[in-house]
Amino acid sequence: MVPCDHFSFGPQVCGSLDATGGAGREWLVTDGLGGFATGTAGGLRTRRQHTLLTVSDQLALTALDLTVTLASGTRIPLYSHQWASGTVDPCGHHLLESFTLDGGLPRWRWRIGDVVVERELALHHGHPSLAVVHRVVSAPAPVGLSVAVMLDRPAEATPVAGGTVLGGVCRLLGPGWQTAGVAHLGAYTREDAAGADLWLAGSFTRQVAAGDTLEISAWSGLLGQRPPAASVVTAAERERAHRLITTAKSEGYAAQLTIAADRFVVCTPEGPGVLPGYPWDDGSRHEVLPAYEGLFLATGRADEGRELLIAAAAAPDDPLWLVHAVDRHVTRTGDTDLAARLVAPLGRHLRQLLDGSGPVTLDPADGLLRHDPPAGGLLPARVGKPVELNALWVNALAAMADLLTEAGRDDREPRGLHARARTAFLARFPAPEGWLYDVVEGPATTYPLGAGAHHDDPSLRPHQLLAWSLPHAPMRGQPGHRLRGPGEALLTPLGLRTLAPTEYGYQSGHPEQGAVRPWWIGPYADACAATGHPVEGLLTGLRAHLAESGVGSVGEAADGEPPHRATGRPFSALAVAEMLRTERGHG
Repeated sequence: MVPCDHFSFGPQVCGSLDATGGAGREWLVTDGLGGFATGTAGGLRTRRQHTLLTVSDQLALTALDLTVTLASGTRIPLYSHQWASGTVDPCGHHLLESFTLDGGLPRWRWRIGDVVVERELALHHGHPSLAVVHRVVSAPAPVGLSVAVMLDRPAEATPVAGGTVLGGVCRLLGPGWQTAGVAHLGAYTREDAAGADLWLAGSFTRQVAAGDTLEISAWSGLLGQRPPAASVVTAAERERAHRLITTAKSEGYAAQLTIAADRFVVCTPEGPGVLPGYPWDDGSRHEVLPAYEGLFLATGRADEGRELLIAAAAAPDDPLWLVHAVDRHVTRTGDTDLAARLVAPLGRHLRQLLDGSGPVTLDPADGLLRHDPPAGGLLPARVGKPVELNALWVNALAAMADLLTEAGRDDREPRGLHARARTAFLARFPAPEGWLYDVVEGPATTYPLGAGAHHDDPSLRPHQLLAWSLPHAPMRGQPGHRLRGPGEALLTPLGLRTLAPTEYGYQSGHPEQGAVRPWWIGPYADACAATGHPVEGLLTGLRAHLAESGVGSVGEAADGEPPHRATGRPFSALAVAEMLRTERGHG
C-alpha cells in the first residue's frame, strides 16, 4: 500500500478564498518544542494565529510576502491580504497553480505565464527555527524575487551579517536585506472578525535564474548561532517524516496520521509532553491521556510514551485515564517493569480521587462514583453518577488488578471493588429507551420530581460508548442492541454528535449540545467491535476530511448538521490519535 502522505490542490481550490477553497484549508508544521507555523493553502491569513514564527509573546513573524519582477520590469505580487473594508488586495492567490502538503511540509507553486515560482517551508525540529526555500522552477530569463518580512507589531531592525535582528529576539538570514519600517493599517482576519495591523520590517531581494533559489532562515534563542541552510532543513524534515512512517510501520492513511500525530508531541524540560491542539491553546490538558495510545503506541513511540507516563504518575490530572494508559502500554508492550514501578503511585492516586477533597466521591451503597462539581458554567453541571465516569472507574479497577498481578502484588482489593461496581453499573445504567442513561441519580434540586427524588437522565449522548469500548468496560459481554440508538442518532461521516437531534436543547453548532466530535469515532469503533456491529466504511468520511479544514489532520469539532462544516481548532491531538488508533485496528 502506498503511503497517503501527499495532498495536492489545484487552482480551483487555491484560487478561491471561501470556506471550501484555499482560505478554508489550513496547514501546520511544528518544531517539537511547542512552536509552530500555520496558515492557509490559499496564502491568506484568516486567523491572528496564522504566523510563521512566534517568539513567545514578544514578536510574531506573520508573513513573508513574495513579489516577482519579470524581465520586462513588471512587478507581480504573489501574496494576498484582506482589509477591514472586506477587500482582498493584492490577489496573489489567483496565480496559484497548486498547493501541496508533501510529507507534512507545505509547498506553493505560482505560475505567471512561462514563469513558475515555488515556495517550501519547514521548522527545524528541536530548534525554534524557520526555513523557507523559494525556487524558480522555470523562466526564460532571470527574475527578481523580493520577500517582504511582515510582523504583528513594530520592531527595531538591526542589520547583522547576512540579514537582520528584529526586536532583539529574532534573527533573519537571507540575501539583499533592506530595512523598511512601515505600518500597514487595517489588515483583517476573518475568523477572528478583527483587525490585525501589520508592520513591514524590510525585504530580502535577489535575481534568480531557473533552477536557482532564494533561501531565508529565521530563528530565535541563540541568535549568534546560525542554523543549517534552509534547503538542508527542508530536506532533513522530509527525511524525518519518512523515518516516522517507517518506525510506525504505517501504510495508507495511517502514514499521514502518523505525521499528524507527531505535531502534538513536544519535548519539555520534564520530558515528552503533548499539546492538545492548534492553533490556539486553551490551557486544558484533559485530552492528553485519552490520546496516549494513538499518539505513542500506534506510532512506535513507546519509549517516549513510557517517559510521559512516569512523569504523569507523579501528579496526575486524571487518574482514571492514567490507569487506562498505563494498562494499554503494559498490555501492548509487555513492559512489566513499568507495571511494577507505577502500581503503588497509581493506587495512591485512586485513593486520593475518593478522599473527599474533590468533586468525585464513592457511594458506599453501590460502589459507583458520584460527581458533584462546583456550580457555574454555561451548561447545567452533570451532577450525579455520569456514565463515562463510572465506565472509566470499572475499567480502572480491573486494570489496576491486572497491573498488580503483573507486578506480583496482591490484587484482591481492586478485584472485589471491580466486581461490585460492575454489578451496580449493569443494574443502574441500562435505560428503558434502549440505550444507557447519561447520568443516574441527578439531584432533585435540578429536576422538580419531589422531595428526596433522584433524576436519571436518558439524554442520548456519546459518553455511554466508553461502557463498551474500554478494555475492561462494564458492558463488555452484554448484548449489543443498546448501541443502535447511538449509531442511528449520533453517528455522522465525521464522528459522533454530542447530543442526538431529537433531544431537548439540541444545537448543531454547540460543542456539547449537538456538534460533532471526531474523536468519538474511536470509542464507537471499539464498541462496535466488542458487540459484533459492522464497522466497514466507518472511516470513509474522516479519510476524505484529511484533505479539508486542517489538511492532513483532524479537527476537534464540526457542525452537527450536513455538510458538517469544521469548527473549533482544525488540528486536534485526540481526534488524530483516535482516528489513527482506529485506522490501525488497535482497540
